[in-house]
Amino acid sequence: MDVRGVQARIVRCRRCPRLVVHRQAVAAAPPRRFQGETYWGRPVPSLGPPTARLLLVGLAPAAHGGNRTGRMFTGDASGGSGEWLARALHAHGFATQPTSRHRGDGFDLVDAYITAAIHCVPPDNRPLPIELRRCAVYLREELALLRGVRVVVALGRIGFDAYLGAAGELGWSVPRPRPRFAHGAAVDLPWGVTLLSTYHPSRQNTHTGRLTWPMFDAVFADARRRLSKKAREPRR
Repeated sequence: MDVRGVQARIVRCRRCPRLVVHRQAVAAAPPRRFQGETYWGRPVPSLGPPTARLLLVGLAPAAHGGNRTGRMFTGDASGGSGEWLARALHAHGFATQPTSRHRGDGFDLVDAYITAAIHCVPPDNRPLPIELRRCAVYLREELALLRGVRVVVALGRIGFDAYLGAAGELGWSVPRPRPRFAHGAAVDLPWGVTLLSTYHPSRQNTHTGRLTWPMFDAVFADARRRLSKKAREPRR
């Protein structure tokens, strides 16, 4: 199995009946601003080259972002998480352009790979624990295949917990006590990866000032600095 094979399985997945119903219902009744568009309405695959050294782990596709466009963090409303992420990635050389609006718009990742704790849009952005467990199999498979990763950016607490949980299930030596999520925190892990954390760039966080642009941008500046110092030998 290679990364492309994992993505093909993700797109076909129907493991979570509640999420299947929800993603299809959202696609069948778009808001006025997206009337006439054909929604993706399926699990959203990960994005990026399998040789990437930077891994980003998010929460889930947005109802009218990834669930509409079929691409991670793409097509969100103005000021949404996709806009913030594309801008930050481009600013530090991890993307070809600072906007990500639709598939085929020229946006590509450079030395970066984006995945999520769950690949279907959940009601109210709140996946159930059983749904996270079902989707975790794909993250485990990706981690085992993405051998070049040196820095991981967790976009929010759920992404942080999903990454460490998948690493533990793969038998990697997760530190004890287990690292705690905190914005701006950096943890050097025994398998040669540095885990960076940021509040999720959701509108709830960015519009309230809990997460500001300088705070978010600093995390990706840190990722770039760390990658510039890390060797390219196979990860331990």
